[in-house]
Amino acid sequence: MTIDASPLPAPDAAPIEPMRASVLSALGVLVPALLRRDGDGLTVQDAASGAYLHADPSVLAWLGHEGGNIVGRSDAELFEPTVVAALRAAEQTALAQSGPVVSEHKFEMRGVRREFSVLRQRLDGSRDGPPMLAAVWRDLAPQRRHEALRAAAIEQLEQQQRANEQLRREMHDHTLRDSETGLYNHAHFEDQLRREVDLSTREHREFALVSIELDPLAPDVAALGGAASSRVYEAMGRLLLGNTRAMDASCRWDDTRFALLLSGVGLATAHSRMEGLRRQCATQIVAHEGRNIGFTVSMGVASFPHTAHSHEELRAACNAALADARQRGGNHVTLASIRFDPQ
Repeated sequence: MTIDASPLPAPDAAPIEPMRASVLSALGVLVPALLRRDGDGLTVQDAASGAYLHADPSVLAWLGHEGGNIVGRSDAELFEPTVVAALRAAEQTALAQSGPVVSEHKFEMRGVRREFSVLRQRLDGSRDGPPMLAAVWRDLAPQRRHEALRAAAIEQLEQQQRANEQLRREMHDHTLRDSETGLYNHAHFEDQLRREVDLSTREHREFALVSIELDPLAPDVAALGGAASSRVYEAMGRLLLGNTRAMDASCRWDDTRFALLLSGVGLATAHSRMEGLRRQCATQIVAHEGRNIGFTVSMGVASFPHTAHSHEELRAACNAALADARQRGGNHVTLASIRFDPQ
C-alpha cells in the first residue's frame, strides 16, 4: 500500500478554529500521559468528520508531508482506499472504547515499507463540544531492526553451538576410531559386541560376527615396507565401511586383523555377504609409488546363538573358523559349526 505524498493545498482553517482551544487543552493533558519515549508522534482528529485537528512534525515526516500540514484533511484525502479502510476500522474501534486501543499499520511510503504502532484514545471535549480521537504514532522500524539483529545474533549463537557440538562428537568419535583405517578400535568394538549379545539374548534375535585377516602379502609387496602396507590397510577400511549398515560395526583388531558385527543377520546371510566382500578384496587394486598392489583376506563367520551362546564362545568360534580358512590356503570364507545342544 502506498501513501500519496503530493503537496497539499493550504486547508481552510476556519471550520476548525472553534475547536482550537479545546484541542490545545486536550494536548496539554494527553501528551505527558501517552508520549512515553522520544520519537513518538501525536495526531488529533475530529471524531465525527475524521478531519485532522493536529499533527506533530514527526507524523508529517512519516506521511511524506514535511513542511506542510494535514490539518483539516481526512484519511480519505491522504491515503489509498485500502489504507483508509484499515485506519477507519481502528479509529471506530477506539471511539467505541473508554480506554486506549493499540493497533499496528503497515504502509509503503516512497518505495519503503513502514510499520507503525498506533495508540488511540477517545477524548470527550467540553460538555457541548464534539468528541475527538487522539493517536500516538510510534515508528516500529527501530524495533524491527533490533528484533532482526537479535534474531540474527541468536541464530549465530545457535549455529556456533551446533558447530561446537558437531566438533565435540567428531573429537569423541576420533578417540574411538583407528586413524589409519577409520574403523572402530578394539575396545569400543568389544563394548558394542557385548551390547549386541545382551540385546539379542533379551529379544531372541540373531547376529553374526566375522573375523577377517589379511593374507600374507607377496614378497615383492612386503619388500616395499610399511607405506605399502598402510595403503592396503586403508583400502581394507574403506571396503569394510562400504559394506556395513548403520546398525553394523567394524573394527581394526590389530595390525592385520579386522572384525565385523552384522546386526540381525543369520549365518547364511552373513556367509553370502562375506563372500561378496572377499571377492571385492581379491579384485581391489591399491596404487603405491606407481605400482598396483593386490591383496586377499581370510574370514571366519560365527553367529549368535546358533554357533555360540555367549560372548566368549562367539569369539572362540569365530577365531576357529578363521584358522580353518587360513589352513585352506587363504582367500576363503569359513563358517563356524552350528551347535546342537542335547535335549
